Amino acid sequence: MPLFGNTFSPKKTPPRKSASLSNLHNLDRSTREVELGLDYGTPSMNLAGQSLKFENGHWVTETGISGSVDQREAQRLRKRNQQLEEENNLLQFSETTAEFQIMKKELDELKSVNRRRK
Repeated sequence: MPLFGNTFSPKKTPPRKSASLSNLHNLDRSTREVELGLDYGTPSMNLAGQSLKFENGHWVTETGISGSVDQREAQRLRKRNQQLEEENNLLQFSETTAEFQIMKKELDELKSVNRRRK
């Protein structure tokens, strides 16, 4: 009876299958889209009865029956937004001017107090 007769010998692994024979990975994106059917079109969604589609990095309303009404409303809102921005800028300017006048008055008072002490 041999002492080391039953040694562990694993089975040889089968050789790997060859790499994919497909050459689709060599094609450019547009050709792959045509070949594989990956052209899904533009993303679109419906929110509160409004149809939107994603074009050139922005969500835009799809033209339809209510499109002209929505365009007029959007134009009105843009104009109102611009008016409010101009009003806000004017108020900020007025606030800055008022603060400047107060600071100037305080500085003049401090100068006059400083002159009296000398």
